[in-house]
Amino acid sequence: MHPPSLLRPLARVAAVAAALLLAACATRPAVPPPSAEAAPPAPVPVVVAEAWASPAVEADELDSLAAWQAEDGRVWLYATAKGSERVVVFDAATGERVREAGGPGAAPGRFARPNGIAVFGDLLFVVERDNRRVQVLALPGLEPLGAFGQDRLRTPYGLWLYEHAPGELTVLVTDSFMADFKRGVLPPRGQLAERVKRFRVRVDEHGLHADDAGAFGDIGDGALNMVESIAGDPAGNRLLIADEDHRVGSALREYALDGRYLGRSLPVFQGDAEGVALWECEAGVGYWIAAEQVRPTRFHVYARDTLAAAGEFVGARTALTDGVAVFAAPSARFPGGALFALDEDRAVTAFDLREVARALQLSPHCAR
Repeated sequence: MHPPSLLRPLARVAAVAAALLLAACATRPAVPPPSAEAAPPAPVPVVVAEAWASPAVEADELDSLAAWQAEDGRVWLYATAKGSERVVVFDAATGERVREAGGPGAAPGRFARPNGIAVFGDLLFVVERDNRRVQVLALPGLEPLGAFGQDRLRTPYGLWLYEHAPGELTVLVTDSFMADFKRGVLPPRGQLAERVKRFRVRVDEHGLHADDAGAFGDIGDGALNMVESIAGDPAGNRLLIADEDHRVGSALREYALDGRYLGRSLPVFQGDAEGVALWECEAGVGYWIAAEQVRPTRFHVYARDTLAAAGEFVGARTALTDGVAVFAAPSARFPGGALFALDEDRAVTAFDLREVARALQLSPHCAR
């Protein structure tokens, strides 16, 4: 999440506009893309009660989530804590806080403003905004294996990754650098082509190997002004990238895996477009879940293939969500999978995906 002063400029609209006009080398936000429709009157979301909520810890300033299943079947939930500059581990079945790792610093295993987080196999990837890197740690012990991106990233936030060949990963990192961070002044328009950095990564017996594989970002209607969350669907050749800039309309923009803007943005959110994740069900069916950062958090659900709206829900308490994580694999506590969400940056909540599917009358492939 970007600083509230940037994302909610209700009292500073005039000041920001003046700053943009005066910054000769900076970019003025474009008008909203034609495909980013003005949102119709919001439907009334259904209420789905949380399965659990972790104890709140104010100092953590939690941001993003990732889940991992151990060989014994237990699921562990990993959260980045920007305030305490750690990774916090929760029991995904109960919300119990199990351990912490890290602490402030630049040494291996230490963090500086950790933000995005993702799991692949037994590897944990953590984006650090202020160390300008992606650190890789081994699960379950969280031993540091190395880092990459230090010479390429400027203000990194979120990431998503997939296996493009056996043992070979593509890691996409959102990089929301600004001409003037405090005043919300965007970089020159041409530099928005660098909003998402791409790396090719592998880990073998010789260690971590990472290569710079370029960058992408539209500089027209699909420009990514202020970016953090990103998620993808390799089978559908689709990325959804959250743009949080309300001056052009905070929305999810659709890109292809090769970095092309596909000409569509989902309807504008009233709050910030924050965490987004793909929920894969049986028989290729699935849904996207996107968090709108309001009180209570509105979870928007879209069809995996068409992006058609499939409904909205709220929890009984979850509010102002940053990151979300979908863990669709069955576990003892959540046989149909779970959605994990941040609650006001202080706690984590869990939703049983079977209950979500029933409440929104989604495909029966997602309700088992």
